[in-house]
Amino acid sequence: MASRLKISERIRITHLAADRLRREAISSVLYSPPFRWQFGATAAEQLLIVPQDLRTADPSFWDEIEGGEFGLAGAVAHADDMSPFDLVPPSEGWERALHGFAWLRHLDAVGRPEARHMAQLLAAEWAMRHRGGGGGLAWEPHVTGRRLISWISHSSLLLEEIDAETYGIITESLGLQLVRLSANWRTSPSGYPRLLSLLALLLAQLCISGHEGQVGETEKLFGEELDRQILPDGGHISRNPGILVELILDLLPLGQCFVARSRRTPPAFASALKAMLGMLKYMRLGDGMLARFNGMGVASPAGLATVLVYDDNPGAVPPSAPASKYIRLERGPSILILDAGPPPPLESAAEAHAGCLSFEFSVGTSLMLVNGGAPSSANAEWRAAARATASHNTLCLGEKSSSKLIRHRTLEELVGGPPIRFPDDVAARIEAHDGAVEVAARHDGYVRRFNLVHHRTLALGATGRRLLGIDRLAGRAGTIRLRRDVPFAIHFHLHPAVRCRRSDNPSVAVIELPGGDTWWLSLEGARLAIEESTYFADSAGPRRSLQIVARGATFGETEVRWVLEGQDQTTGHRVPSV
Repeated sequence: MASRLKISERIRITHLAADRLRREAISSVLYSPPFRWQFGATAAEQLLIVPQDLRTADPSFWDEIEGGEFGLAGAVAHADDMSPFDLVPPSEGWERALHGFAWLRHLDAVGRPEARHMAQLLAAEWAMRHRGGGGGLAWEPHVTGRRLISWISHSSLLLEEIDAETYGIITESLGLQLVRLSANWRTSPSGYPRLLSLLALLLAQLCISGHEGQVGETEKLFGEELDRQILPDGGHISRNPGILVELILDLLPLGQCFVARSRRTPPAFASALKAMLGMLKYMRLGDGMLARFNGMGVASPAGLATVLVYDDNPGAVPPSAPASKYIRLERGPSILILDAGPPPPLESAAEAHAGCLSFEFSVGTSLMLVNGGAPSSANAEWRAAARATASHNTLCLGEKSSSKLIRHRTLEELVGGPPIRFPDDVAARIEAHDGAVEVAARHDGYVRRFNLVHHRTLALGATGRRLLGIDRLAGRAGTIRLRRDVPFAIHFHLHPAVRCRRSDNPSVAVIELPGGDTWWLSLEGARLAIEESTYFADSAGPRRSLQIVARGATFGETEVRWVLEGQDQTTGHRVPSV
């Protein structure tokens, strides 16, 4: 689904490249000896605050290290008697995780002298290896930021019961890292990495003595970046709901640092936090986890549960998400979440998926229909397939995705990967009647290639036991006749825990949920098939699953109607169609 660049995109790339050069030039000047002094002392002489690390710790990480394994970011490297810093990284994600030191929390949770000694040894080794600065992934601003947060949050582990020489090595490195981040945070990629860089810088300035003078300016910069990236309804500009969890896990300790330093917490922080918590609740399905849209991958139940503890109004789910362009329908035990928006801006679309008008559906605590989701960094070879329209619960026309991948080396370097564009025109409206709720939506992602618009109607019945769907292809300005019939496929990807078989009726599939609940999917206007699928968002790696596919061909005007009906909970019979 690669595409040539439009003139507007070439102009945008030029602006992004110029902005990067400007940021790099400013950072280079600020880090030069004549200007570096303004960022404070190059040694962390005193830590005033030790913020809490809210991420869940796993003490078994220590057992893996003792066994010679270093498992990070979904990949495992065998260290044996070697330093992990001498290993060939199995992936870039693993290397960034290693240098980010977020794994210190696992060693801190062990509570054994051997684990403490290992943490101190590795921190001191890193500090000695990078005493002269250098480059590479270890010094990317957001990696530096994560390392600063980790070292400061676990400073008791690193600095207590340690000899004076090692203490000096680690605290000197802390100061040097803070000064360097003060100068080069500007070079971090647009999006969450830049937000993390500024958040870490602000937290470090609050925690390390001698840097109070920079707090005001960094607070202003962070507030501006937070306002730019967090939409009014609490969603992130990338449209990836998982980023909100990671951000809140760091934002909460930052707020505690303001309180501990008797400083007023910026009002923008509180309002953004409230909106983000609301969006997280909006994007949760019946199993309590976030729906898999636009880069949302392997779920972190502990992280989500941790941040939601801080919600002052846990029972209230926002009625809508107009800025993020997601639609939530909920009736009885059923929850449906629909992606009703275009891709995010070019610089925020490197992880976005071509899943316009796709939806996920849960019944009670069971997931039924799920998108493929994003694979972990250790399974990056699956990323392109996971982003394709065919991996989502929506219509795929001509075996093409509704979005186009932009392959351009400079652009990919600027935004962190190949972004997508299209659809441009996405519209949706919601109506409620007789207890049921209905959404009617459309997108123009196939207009340029096939001159066809995809219209989708989803109606969830009052009891939540019946979902009516209508997928229609039509010309933008009326009926058209294509030169040749174009194949289409409407995908219904089932969660790996769901079983499915064909009914005696070839147009009906029987779906069995883990708890024994039975549903039927019937359709007209296409041929029903049960095929293999792949579920990418699993901690163990991509898993085989099943999908129901409605296949057919269109000459330019086609409508497929389908109904998903659940077993009547009182009689045990199929809910009658009306």
